Amino acid sequence: MTDEAAWRRSAYDGPASPYRDAPAPGEQVPSYRTLTYEVDGRVARLVFNRPEQGNSITPDTPVELADAVERADLDPRVHVIVLSGRGKGFCGGYDLAASAEGLMDGGLDKLDHRVGNVPTTGTVLDPTVQMWNHDPEGTWDPMVDYAMMSRFTRGFASLLHANKPTVASIHGFCVAGGTDIALHCDQILIAADAKIGYPPTRVWGVPSAGLWAHRLGDQRAKRLLFTGDCLSGREAAEWGLAIEAPEAADLEERTEILVQRIAAMPLNQLMMAKLALNSALLAQGVQNSQMISTVFDGISRHTREGYAFQQRAAEAGFRQAVRERDAAPYDDFGPSTNKG
Repeated sequence: MTDEAAWRRSAYDGPASPYRDAPAPGEQVPSYRTLTYEVDGRVARLVFNRPEQGNSITPDTPVELADAVERADLDPRVHVIVLSGRGKGFCGGYDLAASAEGLMDGGLDKLDHRVGNVPTTGTVLDPTVQMWNHDPEGTWDPMVDYAMMSRFTRGFASLLHANKPTVASIHGFCVAGGTDIALHCDQILIAADAKIGYPPTRVWGVPSAGLWAHRLGDQRAKRLLFTGDCLSGREAAEWGLAIEAPEAADLEERTEILVQRIAAMPLNQLMMAKLALNSALLAQGVQNSQMISTVFDGISRHTREGYAFQQRAAEAGFRQAVRERDAAPYDDFGPSTNKG
C-alpha cells in the first residue's frame, strides 16, 4: 500500500532517496563574525549578529552570507532559508562611519586587513587601497571601485541565486545597503512599523543591487530613489515590496507560519518553482541593472557633492553628516533637526 504522505518524507527517507547511504551534513556550527547559522528541522536560520552596530555591513558580511547560503543550499535537510537580524533592526546599511570619517584623514589604514580568513593586503579589498582611490586630490580608478563593490553585491545575490527559497524577516529598520540584501530574497515579511528605503540617493550612494524597479515597477521605484524617502512596513506591503506587514509583536509568528508552509513542500518542487519564476525575473535584466547601478554607486561617491559629504563626515562625524543630509525638506529626524 502506498503511503499517501510519501511526498512529505525527508530527503533521507525511503529506498529511492539518493541520500539513503550518506550521513547527514556535519553539525559543526560555523563561526562567523557577522551572523549566526543553525538548521532547525527543514529551516536554515541566518541571523545578522552585530546588534550594537545596527547589523551594519562590513567586508565580511557578503562573504559570510554567501557561505551560509551555500551551506544551507547544499544541505538536503533544508527546504527554506530565513534571514533576520538581532537587536533593534534588520540591517542599517554599510558600516560607513569608518570609511566616511576615515577617507579624509588616513583612518582606513587602521582597519582589519582580512575578509574571513583571507588576507586582503594589496588587493581591491585593502582599506588602504580604497583610501587612496578615494583621495579627492588623486585619480579615481572606477574599476578598482567596481571590483570592490561588485563583490558585496555578488555575495548578497546568493540569496536570489540559491536553489532554495529565501525569506527576509525585517523588524526595526532595513535601510541603505540593508535593502541591497533584503531585496534579493524571494519573500519579504516586514513589521508594520519598520522602516525600509535608500536615503543615500540624496548624496553619496546608488543602490548597487539594482533591484528596485524589478521589485516595485518603474514609477514607484523612481518615487523612492528620486527622494531617498523610506516606506513604513505597512506601506511596503501596500506597494508590493513585501508580502505581509504584521504588527511588530506578531512578526516572528507570521514569519514562522510562512516558513513552515514552505518547508512542508517537497524540495524538488520548491526548486523548480523558484527556477521557473527566477527565469522571468532574470530575463528582465537584473544582472545588467546591478552592473550599471554598482558603477553609478562608485561615481556618486566621487562627485563634487559626494566629496563635500565625505569632508563633512570627516569634520563633524558620519552621524551628524547624515542628520544634515536628511534634514529639510526631508525631515527624517523630525522638525527639530532643522533648528539652530
